[in-house]
Amino acid sequence: MADRFDLSGKVALITGGSRGLGREMALAFAEAGADVAVVSRKVDACEIVAGEVEARGRRALAYGCHLGRWDAIEPMADAVWNHFGKVDILVNNAGMSPLYPSLDQVTEDAFDKVVALNFKGPFRLTALVGKRMHEGAGGSVINMSSVAAVTASPYALPYAGAKAAINSLTEGFAAAYSPNVRVNSIIVGPFATDISDHWADPRDPDNPGYTKAGLRVGRPDEIIGTALYLASDASSFTNAAMIRVDGGPVRARRGGAAARP
Repeated sequence: MADRFDLSGKVALITGGSRGLGREMALAFAEAGADVAVVSRKVDACEIVAGEVEARGRRALAYGCHLGRWDAIEPMADAVWNHFGKVDILVNNAGMSPLYPSLDQVTEDAFDKVVALNFKGPFRLTALVGKRMHEGAGGSVINMSSVAAVTASPYALPYAGAKAAINSLTEGFAAAYSPNVRVNSIIVGPFATDISDHWADPRDPDNPGYTKAGLRVGRPDEIIGTALYLASDASSFTNAAMIRVDGGPVRARRGGAAARP
């Protein structure tokens, strides 16, 4: 059974791979046997994670790229492909959801940045890498979506719209590049990464895995099982799926109001 989750000989490209869920997936994939391209805006942060991948006996590439900039994406994809000779797994993980005081105060610049990083970048990268996968030996694309896409909140509306678009891309690219390229989404709920420090109700240091309001949030390592499933042959007949990893409809176990993502 373990062989079905084995990634030996595979190459993974993970955007937003320098921290949070991206880092968790990069290290998990390396432990499962994959070589990893760690891509994020800050190359020095990518180099740290790349070093952690190499410490696990795998090859790594650190590459600094702003995933919201169309013209920067193709050179990055070419660099990764030329370095490893292929890409078997693409994880579109880079994203952002800046806070704003009210909907009428969302600026055009802020709106455009959210859409560029969460939607435009994944579209362009999947179009480029997915095409090469499809013309070659195939592969797996994992889009990191959000519960905001299906239960939109007024506190993250541009982000919710961009993630809803990611769900649409998942189905469209799955149709475009099937049958040898699988494209699936992980719809994540709140996770206790460094981003959660900026929530209106931050993490409770005395109760790991909860916010101060008592809301159960995911540990970063709790993304690994689903990510490994979608990256590996274990999901060979799973395509255009949208898998929720959010703790279920009732996450508050200790009482209190829900935190705002």
